[in-house]
Amino acid sequence: MGFSTFTMTEKSLTTPTVGKTINRLRKQKQLTLDQLAGQCGVSKSMLSQIERNETNPTLAIVWRLADALGQTIDELIRGEESGNSLTIVTAASAPVLHDPNGTYTLKILSPADLVNNIEWYEVCLQPGGKLVSEPHIARTVEHLTVLEGEVEIKTGEEIGILKQGETARYGADRPHEISNNTDKETKALLVMMLGGA
Repeated sequence: MGFSTFTMTEKSLTTPTVGKTINRLRKQKQLTLDQLAGQCGVSKSMLSQIERNETNPTLAIVWRLADALGQTIDELIRGEESGNSLTIVTAASAPVLHDPNGTYTLKILSPADLVNNIEWYEVCLQPGGKLVSEPHIARTVEHLTVLEGEVEIKTGEEIGILKQGETARYGADRPHEISNNTDKETKALLVMMLGGA
């Protein structure tokens, strides 16, 4: 997934459906909590808390659970897909990635079936927050629209300031970063088109 290349460690994942999905898949495979814990290396008590949505698993834990249950991370996060043409994703059910230092959040808005082509996120940067990314695959382009506040964008050797209502388009197949150098929270919509999709 594209977001895996952001420089974040032990990212916490907030989604009210992931516990329900894990519980459903575990029961489908007729696994006890003890058996699943043994397969994925996550304690039984932690699994129980995750299934009851009492704790937010990190992406590292979600990866282990997905592997043990024979799912991709996206399938585990998204849960059951609706067969309807109109799907409404509530604000509370959109997965959120948290910077361990609390300087930014990324809310995943794109559906799982487009993950290899296009991804979009709501980015919230606290004052002084910075989202640093390694190069994505060749010909990847990002489109960043500032909804509130102001950000600085650095891509390669180029630097630009983006104010509310403005959009920047830039190659994301080189090191790049988005910074909030102001004293107010900023919000932006980030759309990533992978490999010239």
